[in-house]
Amino acid sequence: MALLSSFIAIPTSPYFGAHTPCRIPRQIWSAASSAQDNVLLQRSAEAADRSAGHTAPHPNFGCVIAASGEVVGEGFLYAQGTKCAELQAVEAAKELARGATAYLNMEPGDCYGDETPVSSLVQAGISRVVVGIRNPLGHLRGKAINALRNEGIQVEVVGEELPSKKMEMALKSCLVVNAPLLYRAAFRVPFSVLKYAMTLDVDGQCLPFCDSGKIAASSGDASWVSSKLSRGRVFELRGRSDAIVVGGNTVRRDDPRLTARNGGYHVPARVVMSKSLNLPEEANLWNTDNAYTIVATQRGARKDFQEKLAKKGVEVVEFDMLNPRDVMEYCYSRGYLSILWECGGELAAPAIASGVIHKVYAFIAPKIIGGRGAPSPVGELGMIQMSQALDLIDVSREVLDVKNAFLHGDLEEEIGPDILISGFLQPIPDMSPVIPSIDETAVLDPTVSPFESKIIFFYKTWDPFGAFSNFSPHFIWLPDETGDSFLWPTVEHYYQAQKFMGIDKPLAKDFIQQIKRARSPEEAARIGRKVQKERSELVHPDWEEMKVDVMHRGLRCKFSIHPHLNSLLRSTVGFILVEASAHDLFWGGGREGEGLNYMGRLLMHVRSEILQEAAADSML
Repeated sequence: MALLSSFIAIPTSPYFGAHTPCRIPRQIWSAASSAQDNVLLQRSAEAADRSAGHTAPHPNFGCVIAASGEVVGEGFLYAQGTKCAELQAVEAAKELARGATAYLNMEPGDCYGDETPVSSLVQAGISRVVVGIRNPLGHLRGKAINALRNEGIQVEVVGEELPSKKMEMALKSCLVVNAPLLYRAAFRVPFSVLKYAMTLDVDGQCLPFCDSGKIAASSGDASWVSSKLSRGRVFELRGRSDAIVVGGNTVRRDDPRLTARNGGYHVPARVVMSKSLNLPEEANLWNTDNAYTIVATQRGARKDFQEKLAKKGVEVVEFDMLNPRDVMEYCYSRGYLSILWECGGELAAPAIASGVIHKVYAFIAPKIIGGRGAPSPVGELGMIQMSQALDLIDVSREVLDVKNAFLHGDLEEEIGPDILISGFLQPIPDMSPVIPSIDETAVLDPTVSPFESKIIFFYKTWDPFGAFSNFSPHFIWLPDETGDSFLWPTVEHYYQAQKFMGIDKPLAKDFIQQIKRARSPEEAARIGRKVQKERSELVHPDWEEMKVDVMHRGLRCKFSIHPHLNSLLRSTVGFILVEASAHDLFWGGGREGEGLNYMGRLLMHVRSEILQEAAADSML
């Protein structure tokens, strides 16, 4: 940290007591403090990015604590429901946190009633907090900042108290690390990245949208256009995504697997878009043992083939008119943040034209294959003049060669050098997106058809009513396999472990321990679902009859031991509760209200039990 220690530290303002915000006057905010804040805030964004690929994409939070310009603690949110970045940083800093400055890439905000990010900083004695961007979600925006200021902590936000021009590099890092959340919040579709690899068949300069670059030979063969190092980068992109989109041509020609190959962490879903369902009977994507597959098609297409896919575990979703925007709106309804498009040019062109592609990654290989009929990365866009070309914003160029291979630990054959050009097609949205407030209870998911006038939808933990999810970061005390009371991190941990309770086999007990140790509810769910599918002999024989009661016990405990959750549930009297899951037709409400909504029904049942008990107590 020699670079940081060379900066001149500006003393923080004294503590004036609660409800008295303390701020450094703008005129004494020197170039030295500007450079120091820039570096440290950028480091918090880099810390936030460290969770990518470990679990389902989610808002990324990082915290760096510095005293006199030296980093004394840092942390990042591994996943929703795990220890927050602020608490990790405070625990690392220990007594050095008192009087120090905390750098947050984004204003904290998680599930309802979780005040840990704010209370951790307050109790540690942090005197100043620098925030990169406010939380873009309307029900969380400004909440943590106001709470910190009410505790007498000096809070400075880039673009408000801190001039954005002098903090440009740090601000850019904070925006990019949460670009998926920002795009989703502003445009109500997931953040979409178009990736392709092409040869150097160009006339003149190499441009990402040049018609001469080829993504395959004229025969359709595309193995392999890019180097092994480039393919490793693609696996990283997949690990950061909720889903990967391809078209029917890709399935027919390449028979891809579309797996992340990231060491057993988050596995994205695979989405195939095909109007006619003219797809092969057998394909790698129809194997759903390790990754989920969704086929999006036009209503009425090949009903017999749809049934065959369903029997293989593939989800088929019909659209009146299949197009990229409707498919992205459907992915939005599933709670997806980030989508990777690995399609051919015929699908890439309408996706770009419909405005759902936000960023491009073009891997350019030093190869020439020729061929008048060889496919290009982007099909017809209707542009006839160069002035109509789409310009990338914030363009980055990188040579993927042996030097970079050392950095990535890959010295095997097919190193490169490839050139990676990336950039945004649309600017990162501003910080004032239109998001439903906590009082708007009926339109959190526009794709669900409400059949009642008073409905509260819930799904992701960062939604206004996210605390109703069994993935929310609220522990419960219930017996484990030994019969003793155990602190389960979330209801999902408890629910998944119950599948293997009572099975007198060492492997079943081992899986219970794996679920107990799972660092996030997503990981617990992934373990439980995978074992249930692959090793059915380890699942309790009466599980299908038991699972509703098991979930009820978990929810009953959760809303009994957390008073603020109890109050939240009671406040929904008169409202129908619906889990806005478009794909889970048992626990969720389904895409068009066709789901059984057992999660919502159980919550309403628990609500009735709580109200009845309260009424009985009042009679005593």
